[in-house]
Amino acid sequence: MNAYRSPRSRTVRGLVVASTLLLAAACSATPTSSGGTTSTAGFTPPNIPMQKSLGPGEGVVNIVAWAGYVEYGQDSKTVDWVSAFTKQTGCKVNVKVAGTSDEMVALMKTGQYDTVSASGDATLRLIAGGNVAPVNTALVPNYADIYPALKNQPWNSVNGVAYGIPHGRGANLLMYNTAKVTPAPTSWSAVFSPSSPYTGHITAYDDPIYIADAALYLMKTKPELGIKNPYALTQAQLTAATDLLKVQKQQVGSYWSDYTKEQAAFDSGDDLLGTTWEVIQQAVAADGKVKTKAILPSEGATGWSDTWMIAAKAAHPNCAYQWMNYIVSPKVNAEVAEYFGEAPANSKACALITDNPSFCADYHAADESYWKNVYYWNTPTKLCLDGSGKNDCTTYAQWVTAWNEIKG
Repeated sequence: MNAYRSPRSRTVRGLVVASTLLLAAACSATPTSSGGTTSTAGFTPPNIPMQKSLGPGEGVVNIVAWAGYVEYGQDSKTVDWVSAFTKQTGCKVNVKVAGTSDEMVALMKTGQYDTVSASGDATLRLIAGGNVAPVNTALVPNYADIYPALKNQPWNSVNGVAYGIPHGRGANLLMYNTAKVTPAPTSWSAVFSPSSPYTGHITAYDDPIYIADAALYLMKTKPELGIKNPYALTQAQLTAATDLLKVQKQQVGSYWSDYTKEQAAFDSGDDLLGTTWEVIQQAVAADGKVKTKAILPSEGATGWSDTWMIAAKAAHPNCAYQWMNYIVSPKVNAEVAEYFGEAPANSKACALITDNPSFCADYHAADESYWKNVYYWNTPTKLCLDGSGKNDCTTYAQWVTAWNEIKG
């Protein structure tokens, strides 16, 4: 495993109000039909045409991406998959690294970018806002090798129409200091118990989407609340999750969004347990200062699956399609996954990871039984995402308001 990683940093540095309100409005209306099919996302996507064929590359592609996804040797000369792409296609890459999903949405709204590596807490906002177009997967040959479980999911498709190409996935795990936290935890109750002996040394993810972690815990431990999906919460269920997180706040020593801060806090002993990513636990282990373990608790966990999407008015759509096909090709997807610290989306990628033969086993790349207990990030909408057909769930805008109340 590489010693250096550049995982995502998804802080709440200010709500992008326009995009949030746009999604709230789109998802508050009574669902309508399009072509005889009611939208599964709670809104009817704007009528944006899908590209039918590829033409010559335009010579450039402008990309919005998470740190670590579009490397061109800026941090290490050995980490560069952009140069090969440009040589192969003639498309020069311009990349804007975004720090949050809100920032990604805002950048895509400017119309200056061709493609984006969006997470599930941004994808439906981009679709509802008319900022991205349906993706013609026939123009992305490597799409055939993407794990089937990542295709046509609620966060990357609407009404069976694909709006992106899956890139990679990860779970939000429970990490703990094995020397200080005893007995070893098996449940999220370790971080949600109001009587925790580790008060002041618990850490939690700093983002409205963290509400889903509390909702998942309540879904498994308080069935009387009727939660069926951690991203489909009625007002009463959202209030229950909010109340749990307000109690938890009294136990939390620090919130994190920058992975290096959590890594440093565990190294120093300030943090003893809390939500994490596999790559952070691996980094702490590599530091060798403390011994930790990251587990998928008995209730399961939330997680993320990132998606390459194409702008509705992309100035360089042919280069953008070539980029999407290239970045999920087996070799490159393997390189990005190992560098970034995630399970690759391409089913042929694992055979090409040689630096760490156990990498794909460590990240459960092909273990679908593992992912069945992971609830990938999605954008809360008024039409409940639990398949009930009910139209009384809370929207992302309401989650943001609740999160601001929790943080105070």
